[in-house]
Amino acid sequence: MSNKEIVMSFINCWNTLDWDGAAALLTDDVVWDNVPMETMEGKAFVDAAMRGMGPEAVDWEVLAIAEDGDRVWTERIDKFDMPGGKRVELPVMGTFDIRDGKIAVWRDYFDLNSFTSQMA
Repeated sequence: MSNKEIVMSFINCWNTLDWDGAAALLTDDVVWDNVPMETMEGKAFVDAAMRGMGPEAVDWEVLAIAEDGDRVWTERIDKFDMPGGKRVELPVMGTFDIRDGKIAVWRDYFDLNSFTSQMA
């Protein structure tokens, strides 16, 4: 599987709420730098954070994807249906560093004000 296919599999896991599948694509020492929020390190911590978001539905729309060596870039619109009927849609730029067929570093860049205003 190419690095781009690994990232698309990860995105598909999010879109189907397959948290076990998403976690299986992470290295044990994965770093999730969810800019502008706190950086998380370690598969158990990142797995708990993914599951803890608690969306009822997810649709990460990939607008563009590129691969160069062990790095994959994505431009996305991340859509979340949250409990209580809230819908969040965020433009996101993401990078994924792949090591030994798994995601070792995951960085997402988005506007925090856009997120918090939609969650209010």
